[in-house]
Amino acid sequence: MRKPILGLVGAAALALALTGCGGAGAGAAGGGAKATEAAAVYDEINALSGQERHDRLVELAEQEGQLNLYTSNTDMDSIVEDFEAKYDINVEATRGNSETVLQKLITEAKSGQTSVDIVETNSGELNVMQQQGFFYDYESEYRDAVREDGQMDGWTADRFNAFVVGWNTDSVDPSELPEEIKGFADPKWDGRITLEIGDIDWFAAVSQYYLDQGMTQEEVDEMWKGIAANASVEKGHSAMGDLLSAGKLQITLSIYQHTVDGAAGENGAPVAWQDGDKHVGPVVTRPNGAGLMAAAQNPAAAILFMDFLLTEGQETIVSDYRVGSVEQADDLLDGIETIPVPEDEMLNNLDYWDGKYRALVGG
Repeated sequence: MRKPILGLVGAAALALALTGCGGAGAGAAGGGAKATEAAAVYDEINALSGQERHDRLVELAEQEGQLNLYTSNTDMDSIVEDFEAKYDINVEATRGNSETVLQKLITEAKSGQTSVDIVETNSGELNVMQQQGFFYDYESEYRDAVREDGQMDGWTADRFNAFVVGWNTDSVDPSELPEEIKGFADPKWDGRITLEIGDIDWFAAVSQYYLDQGMTQEEVDEMWKGIAANASVEKGHSAMGDLLSAGKLQITLSIYQHTVDGAAGENGAPVAWQDGDKHVGPVVTRPNGAGLMAAAQNPAAAILFMDFLLTEGQETIVSDYRVGSVEQADDLLDGIETIPVPEDEMLNNLDYWDGKYRALVGG
């Protein structure tokens, strides 16, 4: 497995990519020999089921012998290694942040140089890719087993990211924490909390939550103004997690649950996002998943990898402290009330939310 790493881009990259789509996906998915050949394979496999489907799929995928994967999942390596160990297929995995993956795909589609077979990344970017016609329908019993909020139009969730309030246990007594995020607007939290510069979808979800709770728009804006006045701003959840573990940050308002649990579980870091039954709400969840490229060079390998993500891959996802997309008894969010990222809002009104959040965090 070769693993190129894409360069990072700014927090507004998704908005820029949206403005630059210009039908890029239509050319990739709407015609050409690759799309026609891929459609024939997809249709053949989608028409089969059970052992017959699996046997035929493995036969075709191993004849292809190659899979080109774009992903933003920093824990994808172990899944790829397990897949390569089980099947005679070489995986070329290219990883970058979600915005970079989207931009790379659009650029390649415009130039007619798209070679990727399957994309695994965040919901916002996947929704744009689906809107632009990049994906082909995936049908299987494994998709049927995915939580309903992970069976998306054109793509399927393999994991969920949960945005939680995390804290350094050496610096923060959980008894002093507010019950909800709105409590951090109190001036007593000045200098103790941190926002992440690109978490526009989390910001939109929390804003909508408080509007639904009966707060006016003016009250919500004032809440955010108070929070921002108390907060520092960092870029990147992994970097933010490192700073939290090192005690250089006290409280992060939108860190990933798996970042906190992984640091505590693997490294014994003094970090937490819950203390017994106590946590700061609301916890925001966002599906992350994969889509089959309509013009895939290796469509059978793409389907086989998707099947793997939703079966054996789920065990690896959970072992990495993440929330799998298939219902499981060991759900790390079991008993926690969650709210979803407003997917339609992020797709249709991204400029609005991007502008509000950028103004809040300073650009």
